[in-house]
Amino acid sequence: MNRKKLQKLTHNLVKNCKHFNKHEVSCLVNLFYNLVGDVAERPGTVIGLDRNAFRNILHMTFGMTDDMIMDRVFRGFDKDNDGCVSVSEWINGLSLFLRGTLEEKMKYCFEVFDLNGDGFISKEEMFHMLKNSLLKQPSEEDPDEGIKDLVEITLKKMDCDHDGKLSFADYEQAVREETLLLEAFGPCLPDTESQMEFEAQVFKNPHEFNYDV
Repeated sequence: MNRKKLQKLTHNLVKNCKHFNKHEVSCLVNLFYNLVGDVAERPGTVIGLDRNAFRNILHMTFGMTDDMIMDRVFRGFDKDNDGCVSVSEWINGLSLFLRGTLEEKMKYCFEVFDLNGDGFISKEEMFHMLKNSLLKQPSEEDPDEGIKDLVEITLKKMDCDHDGKLSFADYEQAVREETLLLEAFGPCLPDTESQMEFEAQVFKNPHEFNYDV
């Protein structure tokens, strides 16, 4: 992409971006095109990071290992559901992912955990996510029982209206009282260390960024 186009694109993205300045957006745009690679040059090709490329970044850069959660994070970025994270989805997604306010992060995490998108996190969804993210202890007779107990404990703590499932209002109230509950059902945000490393490297020189490290 030529310099003029790149400047115009950066200018447009900065206008809609809450948490990055012009330099940071420019660096992230450069990184995006480095990651997408030659595809960007081919006419008629959808330019974006597909599921595998995106998951690779989540895994290598932010230490995520849970397949289900990584898939949900991908969906959180891919707002138009076309199977690719475009450059604007990349910038807006990272803006929240790295620097979002508590309000923005609560909304995002809730959507990640609401597997069927019905506006509630059900017992089944909790069980599914916790079973997926907790390491199985080989000594346990029936690990499912331990997870069911954990679901009940979590519900007791977070289900304010006692209807057996979590609405966003339940979740928000619980997280405001105890922010550790933000990622109660799996890590879907970067930890502080990997966030700082990513920003330090990318905002210094996006061309040297290597997510295989």
